[in-house]
Amino acid sequence: MQIETSRFGTLEVDENAVITFTQPIIGFQEFRRFFLLPGSDDSPLLWLQSTESGDLAFILMVPASVLPDYRVALGASDLSELGVSSVDELDVYTLVVVPQERSKIRTNLRAPILINPRTRLGKQTILDKSDYPIRYFLNQPQEGTGSSQEVSDASTNA
Repeated sequence: MQIETSRFGTLEVDENAVITFTQPIIGFQEFRRFFLLPGSDDSPLLWLQSTESGDLAFILMVPASVLPDYRVALGASDLSELGVSSVDELDVYTLVVVPQERSKIRTNLRAPILINPRTRLGKQTILDKSDYPIRYFLNQPQEGTGSSQEVSDASTNA
């Protein structure tokens, strides 16, 4: 199928690559079908592009790239909804927000995007019993870590 996008032009997308969200991304209730696009060659970022709106695309990252011990705990109903028996079977991403002020680039570690790569089912979940921050700033030292992370210039096209 062909998708017209505002960021990437016309794309040919294999129907088998489409991810169907069992529950919508928070704030985007009417959009349930997306596909992944890689970021630039050296970037740890991906794009989650809507098939239903060419103007809607999210920047994603693998949270373990900034927090190697990042873990998601899911209950049996969440696992069942995504067709898995373990979180290890899922690809785990977080949404990246790229405002004009680069020091404010952040990711939401408390509301990851989960994708079953085998069945192409996805959902955003809220980690209620988690200390992960909603705003984890990527270009600033984090409290207690003493480190900062840099986000590629390619991410500013969001």
